[in-house]
Amino acid sequence: MIKRKKASHRSMTLKRRIMIIFLSSSFVPFVCIALISYYAIYSILTNKIHAGIQSNLRQVELSLEGSINNLNHVSQQLAIGGSVGNNLDLLLSTNQPFQKSVIRDDIKRDLNLSLFANPNIGLTMYYFADDGTYDFESLPVKDHFSPKKLPLLAQYYMIDYYGPHISESRFDNQYVLSALRKVNLPERDDVYVYIESGFQLTQSILDNAQFGSGGIHLFLDNNGRIAYSDNQDVFKIDSYFPETAENVHSGTFKGYYWFREVSNQGWSVVSVIPKADYNREINRWLKEISLIALFFLVVSFVLAWLLWKMVYKPLTKFNGEMKRLTQSEAQFAPAAVIQTAATRIPEFDYLLYQFHEMKKQIWNLFREVEQKEKRRVDLEVEKLLYQINPHFLMNTLDTVHWLAVMNGQDEIDRLVSSLNKLLHYNLGKLGQVSTIREEIGALQEYLALQQVRYDFHFDVRIHVDEEVLQLKVPRFILQPLVENALYHGLRDDGCIQVDVRLEERIEISIRDNGAGMTEEAVRKLLDSGQVEHERVGMGIGMNYVKRMIDAQYGSRAELVIESAVGQGTTVFLRLPTDYEGGIRG
Repeated sequence: MIKRKKASHRSMTLKRRIMIIFLSSSFVPFVCIALISYYAIYSILTNKIHAGIQSNLRQVELSLEGSINNLNHVSQQLAIGGSVGNNLDLLLSTNQPFQKSVIRDDIKRDLNLSLFANPNIGLTMYYFADDGTYDFESLPVKDHFSPKKLPLLAQYYMIDYYGPHISESRFDNQYVLSALRKVNLPERDDVYVYIESGFQLTQSILDNAQFGSGGIHLFLDNNGRIAYSDNQDVFKIDSYFPETAENVHSGTFKGYYWFREVSNQGWSVVSVIPKADYNREINRWLKEISLIALFFLVVSFVLAWLLWKMVYKPLTKFNGEMKRLTQSEAQFAPAAVIQTAATRIPEFDYLLYQFHEMKKQIWNLFREVEQKEKRRVDLEVEKLLYQINPHFLMNTLDTVHWLAVMNGQDEIDRLVSSLNKLLHYNLGKLGQVSTIREEIGALQEYLALQQVRYDFHFDVRIHVDEEVLQLKVPRFILQPLVENALYHGLRDDGCIQVDVRLEERIEISIRDNGAGMTEEAVRKLLDSGQVEHERVGMGIGMNYVKRMIDAQYGSRAELVIESAVGQGTTVFLRLPTDYEGGIRG
């Protein structure tokens, strides 16, 4: 039972196998296609994102370079030579009020012309560093203006670039780029021209973000210092960017992807994107493919269940037919066959039809076997009745016994008495169990008959333990073994030793000092009850005993033969002590 339970746990039901096979055949190809698609889509999307970001950064970098070049060009016009520079030198060197007024008008006119020619230029003015004042401003300036407060982007000879930063114009709060260039004047060494880019251009550059509000723009100076940051909680201005090598253009930092474009002037622009925004398209694709996979899984499961139902219904009918096979013969009438064949699947209907035909043939064979068995039993009984009539035979021998007594024939009387007792034991107890005492008594009667029949002397010694005499054993098992030893194992002065002892089992041994046998002869005797030609007939009794104990005890009894040529043979018979009669199934 335990083995059966373990086997049931190890085995897999047909339903589960159908489900696994169908789901595997349907879902595995989809998973493979999904994985291939994932890597292809991931590569495509990644390349697309990288290309888009790098293109955007390149546009920002080119726009900023254009703005910076424009600032450089305009500031150069206003700071180095030209009419504005000469007029500024005259203004600072003269002390006449009227002349100063004329010169100031000329400077304002030239500044207006220059700004008109460069519409992308915003606030413009001259800054005097020693006293912190400014003059000729094109737009109103916020209070406490100081270039030192502005974020330095790049610094070159005689010019500094700042930004992006909030415009210093009082009426503008947009991000701009600015430049501060020193003006070469012989009178003063602290004069600078301050110029801002147009706020609309700079703001459009900063708003050109591919990932919406989630992206962060950074501007780094030549040393990798952050000059501008959209999000100072993560990247603070005046701090240094984690990766400063110019040949590294992308990487990750604290849950962000970053991409950098370095300008020809050494400063760089960086776009920082949260990983969630970066993976938005990939995640959306994964969500869609997951929903499709779930749909395929549900469809595959439903189809597998439908397939199981198609197989389960015919199997149920087969199971019912097999159960009815063990029932009454009346269950297999032709009408029943017609009623059960309704699976609506031609293959299963054909199998059911063949199964019903097989059932009819089996039951026909059962009836034939029953009839033949009854005829065989009747013939055997009739044959036995005609061959042997135990009562008649024993009554006749009893009559011979009394005739011998009346005529004084003692030897004949003794012979007939022994034969009568032996036949009564062998023929009068058919189908009944015997005891060791009765087996020993029948053996002694047999030996008495053999002493009268043969004229040579033989010695049979019998030893039986008292506690074993009443134990039950099958009838007629000792005499065949002793008979084999007497006929085939003795010389003229031979001796046979019969020992019956009780140990864990009934131990019976029949030992003779005769000619003995080879191992091959012993094996043949136990296997088929046959030995070499000169000893034909020796194995009949042995074969009977072996078959008897196999039928009565099964594997619990044991018959062993030990023999050596020229030394004799010993037969060991070991029987259980709990014999109650009847053939074991």
